[in-house]
Amino acid sequence: MQTKNKSNGHGETLTAKDFATDQDVRWCPGCGDYSILKQIQTILPSIKVPRENIVFISGIGCSSRFPYYMNTYGMHSIHGRAGAIVSGLKAVNPELDIWMITGDGDSLSIGGNHLIHLLRRNFNLNIVLFNNQIYGLTKGQYSPTSPKGQISKSTPFGSVDRPFNPITLALGSEGTFVARAIDRNPVHMREILSAAHDHKGASFIEIYQNCNVFNDGAFEEFTDKSLKDQNTLYLENGKPLLFDNDSKGIILEGFKPVIVDMDSYSPDDCWIHDEEDKIKASILAEFFDYTEERGKLPRPFGVFYKNQRNTYEQVFQDQIDLYRSKREADLDSLLSGNNFWEVK
Repeated sequence: MQTKNKSNGHGETLTAKDFATDQDVRWCPGCGDYSILKQIQTILPSIKVPRENIVFISGIGCSSRFPYYMNTYGMHSIHGRAGAIVSGLKAVNPELDIWMITGDGDSLSIGGNHLIHLLRRNFNLNIVLFNNQIYGLTKGQYSPTSPKGQISKSTPFGSVDRPFNPITLALGSEGTFVARAIDRNPVHMREILSAAHDHKGASFIEIYQNCNVFNDGAFEEFTDKSLKDQNTLYLENGKPLLFDNDSKGIILEGFKPVIVDMDSYSPDDCWIHDEEDKIKASILAEFFDYTEERGKLPRPFGVFYKNQRNTYEQVFQDQIDLYRSKREADLDSLLSGNNFWEVK
């Protein structure tokens, strides 16, 4: 079985340009989708998988135009059903290197059920969810990740829904690799995409992606030069949780994260990130909420959690092989046996 980091059997050296098609890229000028497209095209040569073994499958949404721009096999499918398509494709063609491109409207609304079971089954593939907290393709309705109070064309007085948190959803669905990146930090995004691809199992990456037409500035506090240092926390396995140019850290009081001034603490006193600790990953995923007592918690970016367990397609194939070994195929016996019926 071919894994996701299999070397290129053709011996050809590929570049990012080899993964770009001759199609005009049709997103709004300034859209964060351009950055994600560029970073994925940039990392693909390093994974050394032949292009004919790479497949991009998308659903519906602005992000789902992605397969048109990738010089690989691909399919622009229907709303919310990309998860079902990649599941079937990977089950019967486990050698394929599959990327599922989706958005917060595509996979967290009509496609939510498929996403949950895709993660639960742990197919060896990559799920990239573009989160712009709005329905962009259909012109600005609120989405499952829009914050409470969001003014949109479908919520003129403000959304009353509590939004989905994609990271907690992925953790609750038994995802084996759960991470977050942002469109304005391409170097970090490439690191996360490469780590996700190296993982053997279902890799889930949420990418904050600015929709500069219908929801511009949704993630400004994480990208503006004057704001981002105090509002972002970049996770590194085995490293303490430090932010704001290492002037602040985070400690745990029981299960409660607390911000501390590093003038009074050492890095060894801080919470040390462990990618294999699901309980702590769940706490990190909830850094959306804060109180005046503990201060505003920074938003984590990086790998929240990863672990290894059997992939669906491998267990599925093992089962087929086992029962094939127990049965001897005999076409003559089948045709001349007692299992027949008469059509009148």
